[in-house]
Amino acid sequence: MRTEIFEQPAALRATIDALLPRVAEVAAIAPKVRQVLFFARGTSDNAAVYGSYLIQTAAGRLASLGSPSVATTYHAKMDLSGVLAVGLSQSGATREIVETLAWAADCGARTVAITNGAGSALAEVAELGLITGAGTERAVPATKTFTCQLAALAVLALGLGANLDAGELRGLPDRIADQLGHVGDPRYGLAEIVAELADVNGLVVSARGLAYSAALELALKVKEACYLNAMGISWADLQHGPIAVVDARNPAVIMAADTGPTLDAAVSLARRVAGAGARVYAIGGGEALASASNRALPGPGLPEWLAPIGLIVPGQLLTEALSRRLGIDPDNPRGLSKVTQTA
Repeated sequence: MRTEIFEQPAALRATIDALLPRVAEVAAIAPKVRQVLFFARGTSDNAAVYGSYLIQTAAGRLASLGSPSVATTYHAKMDLSGVLAVGLSQSGATREIVETLAWAADCGARTVAITNGAGSALAEVAELGLITGAGTERAVPATKTFTCQLAALAVLALGLGANLDAGELRGLPDRIADQLGHVGDPRYGLAEIVAELADVNGLVVSARGLAYSAALELALKVKEACYLNAMGISWADLQHGPIAVVDARNPAVIMAADTGPTLDAAVSLARRVAGAGARVYAIGGGEALASASNRALPGPGLPEWLAPIGLIVPGQLLTEALSRRLGIDPDNPRGLSKVTQTA
């Protein structure tokens, strides 16, 4: 897992180099698209959350997460004309997602696959396949396949007319490489956070907006590789009652881009959690969030629309180190396999 975390700059570069020239292909199937509907499970579902926020905030189109069970369990029929259905699966072999994308096409949707599996069933069934360049991922917890999915979703947003700077996306791999280059610095702070988290009962991971996808993914990774009860929840939902779970034995990790309209909310949440007697760990959010937290891991210094790709990297490092601290092999968590099939 650690090796694959450090392979992400190269994987992202390969993905962006392959997919950015295909923006026009996305645009060609999108003229009459009024809504984007994502179908995914697990880590890919967390990636879809990023895609949904990005397309709605930057491309001006309605986007939402669909329910594969509507197709595969209920066999419902509906009018999906004007809909772009996007199926996400790292392997491209998850039958439920393959079947759902085929169902969407039968219902009148245009279809796109985002997968690391060139020649996979998902790529074959889609009208347009955006194949990521992550290479083989051996550890069960997804790392580079997740960040490459986010990069592919950024390309999708550009193809749908998002008013974003493609040059910032091209520079992303170098920014992630710079970020990973600081991990060995004793001032980075990872070891201290791991030591403190080794004795907790559970964890709340929270963010808002575009960063919410990174919070969901970090919570999933902690559950998968550390066997801890980690709740990934939006800042807004956390304040509607679940904030009662944070205490001295159940700290919070708060994630935020260094700039953007959700930063003030993240800082406010950190102060509220600290006021409840719980420890607060920041990932990203610049000096503002770090100063409101007990400990902090720096973010990537990326613009908000790309920040989730950099915010998850410290979370991946934290998960891998905490897993080993707890005596768990993060590469092979119990009960999991690389490809998960759902009925």
